Amino acid sequence: MPFYFPISNNFSPDESQRSAINLLRLRKQLRDEVPSRTMNDTLLLATWNLRDFDSNKFGHGPRLKESFFYIAEVISAFDLIALQEVNKDLSGLNIIMRILGPEWDYITTDGTEGVSGNSERMTFLYDTRKVSFQKIAGEIVLPFNKTIDGQQFARTPFVVAFRSGWFRFNICTVHIYYGEDRGKLLQRRIAEIDSIAAFLSKRADDEAANYIILGDFNIVSPEHQTMQALKKHGFIIPEGLSPSNMLMDKYYDQIGFKSREGQVKFGGHAGVFNFYKTLFGGGERLAYYPLMKNRRQLECEPDGAALDTEKNKDYYLGVWRTFQMSDHLPMWVELKIDFSDEYLQKIVSPSFDVEQTQHPLDFSMPELNNR
Repeated sequence: MPFYFPISNNFSPDESQRSAINLLRLRKQLRDEVPSRTMNDTLLLATWNLRDFDSNKFGHGPRLKESFFYIAEVISAFDLIALQEVNKDLSGLNIIMRILGPEWDYITTDGTEGVSGNSERMTFLYDTRKVSFQKIAGEIVLPFNKTIDGQQFARTPFVVAFRSGWFRFNICTVHIYYGEDRGKLLQRRIAEIDSIAAFLSKRADDEAANYIILGDFNIVSPEHQTMQALKKHGFIIPEGLSPSNMLMDKYYDQIGFKSREGQVKFGGHAGVFNFYKTLFGGGERLAYYPLMKNRRQLECEPDGAALDTEKNKDYYLGVWRTFQMSDHLPMWVELKIDFSDEYLQKIVSPSFDVEQTQHPLDFSMPELNNR
């Protein structure tokens, strides 16, 4: 449960009022669109490319104080979430953790070096009341004979073992190389997807274990080679996962499952959460123009006041707000984690029917009934 005390203690009156209203709207949208979290029955699993969190190296920020509360509110709707584009400086992530409260924890990698690595970390956040870390974690490094034209992944995939209820699983988060839409650089993107899917598929078979792969695959479309490179290794994509970018026309993010028989059971719900229905709408732009630190991006009056021009509106909607929240939307799926009935059914005779069979012991007390 997020903690909101700083909103009343450390925000200006305008910030406090706006943040509280937006959080109320966001909480209602989450209740309407995402299933409620349960203690024992289901696991709500999500992935989110949280754009450039939180370095402001592109100069379109920094994030406002209120944005951290919005991000934490979205995260709190899930039990376990994989984040991509977490930067080396963890101060922003630690703000999120303070808002989420002491029940939450995270595990993260070091930043991947190199131009393509972008110093990004791969990170899992989880509610410790629901999800437990099983003491196994590692970055995926390919054997030399399996490398991609002699190269490792542009951003190193990260696999962690978790348990929730009856469900034990290994989960790998990725941020696949983008490159270009065609040619050799597209082929490298396809090769990265193929390599990590093949690697984890073999692990799943060898260990007879449940494996989940999720994150930003930069997949073009469900029919494209990028998706086929994932699915051909036996990973199942749940139904109901729509495009997950801000404009809802790209299939970059995905969640795939390869499991032991009967070990992954979908709860009937999956989707993408579009927080822009609630936050940073076009009608709020006049309130945010004065808060934009990078004034050179705006058309302004001589005194520095931002004009309400189409250029400024387009910058606010298409760029600035994506560095407050993200240009990606959280993708999620609901899994069943209580296998109690199935386990007990394996112990008893196949002919046993709990609804039809009378209890073998009679606990009635006829001597009392005859009095």
